[in-house]
Amino acid sequence: MSGGVPLSWYLMLSAVLFSLGVAGFFFRRNLITMFMSIELMLNAVNLSFVAFSYRFRQVDGHIFTFFVMVVAAAEASVGLAIILTVFKNRGSLQVDDVDSMKN
Repeated sequence: MSGGVPLSWYLMLSAVLFSLGVAGFFFRRNLITMFMSIELMLNAVNLSFVAFSYRFRQVDGHIFTFFVMVVAAAEASVGLAIILTVFKNRGSLQVDDVDSMKN
């Protein structure tokens, strides 16, 4: 990254995004918000992978990023299907309302 943005800035941005994702997951009680927080954490990790990959001139970080993107896409489709089913059966997406498995 000669003459460009230093690696530490990318890592700080990644840490901030990951921290926001963790905070959103733990402090929000809505399933959609928790789901988006998980996606934010995955994207923060992807940013770190790409930054390190570019800095060290290795392709491994890009490969890991594509793998994480594939897993995130599968998680998004299955997760949204589960969230829609929970909403259809319970009528709410609040975690406190859907904490039991009984009808």
